[in-house]
Amino acid sequence: MKQSVYHTDDARWQAVETRDARADEQFVFGVITTGIFCRPSCRARHPLRQNVRFWHDADAAQAAGFRPCKRCQPEKAPLRQQRIALIRKACELLDASEEALTLDALAQEMAMSPYHFHRLFKSVTGLTPKAWQTARRNQRLRDALTHGEAVTPALYQAGFGSGSNFYRGADATLGMTAKQFRSGGKQLSLRYALVDCHVGRCLVAQSARGICAVLLGDDDAQLEAELAGLFPLAERHLAQNDFSDILEKVVACIHAPENRLDLPLDFQGTLFQQQVWEALRAIPAGETVSYQTLAAQVGKPNAVRAVASACGANRLAIIVPCHRVIRQDGQLSGYRWGVARKAALLQHEAKKET
Repeated sequence: MKQSVYHTDDARWQAVETRDARADEQFVFGVITTGIFCRPSCRARHPLRQNVRFWHDADAAQAAGFRPCKRCQPEKAPLRQQRIALIRKACELLDASEEALTLDALAQEMAMSPYHFHRLFKSVTGLTPKAWQTARRNQRLRDALTHGEAVTPALYQAGFGSGSNFYRGADATLGMTAKQFRSGGKQLSLRYALVDCHVGRCLVAQSARGICAVLLGDDDAQLEAELAGLFPLAERHLAQNDFSDILEKVVACIHAPENRLDLPLDFQGTLFQQQVWEALRAIPAGETVSYQTLAAQVGKPNAVRAVASACGANRLAIIVPCHRVIRQDGQLSGYRWGVARKAALLQHEAKKET
């Protein structure tokens, strides 16, 4: 097990002096002149160093005769855990409801203002409450169609109030018609082209809904085979000259990843994958996060492997920058298009930031 960075009293005191919130789950400190113990991040006035004692947790501090600070409440779960528990409860309400719940109704149930609930929900899940409900409904529909359910019953079981409501947004929901999705993507038509970029060859594919794949490699045949594996039942056509503007925009984004691609995107996945991908797109160019940090950002701190799988399922290289996720020890881990290419992408971004 990796040793905590707060394993010495000097390191702990430094965390107290800087009010390091990252240390809140690692230890508590008490002041012998007051008999009170606090979290490292407590905003109260700092005590003298010689009056401070440290314990691993609140139970140990209380066993030593100290009482918890009323300001930072160190005997309770850390604030982020409290927030995650609150939003988890809200998600359970959303998932259990057969009808769409309004923001006001959810906020009232959570005893918060709509404004603060909306901000907290998005900070924990990566989605707004409305987007969460939409994604859940769409996921129920995809699951029903995948298991052979007829289209009309699947629509109503998923929570669509009427067939017309679904068909107006069918493309955004499935990336194809419901019948095409049910048959595994038959009759789905893709255009694609290949182009050079600073990390090798790049294949860009587009469906009727938007860019559905950005693949990296060294060999055109290998990239075309990868596209075929991703969309085995779709019709795939090599694009003509009218695709050049799209290629230019994608290559420009690859070269300058700090700029978002100004094209419609078609990235369908599970609700959890969409959460991870949205969190990935929020990582600034030139920065990296660990899989553990990313898992915490989407409200699933124990789902590190699932986060890694979602990164591996990403089809939009660089556009959804899964290359910015590294191991907790700072080392590079696996990458769908090769660790060497991942290192080159990060080095390129680091140079542009300096």
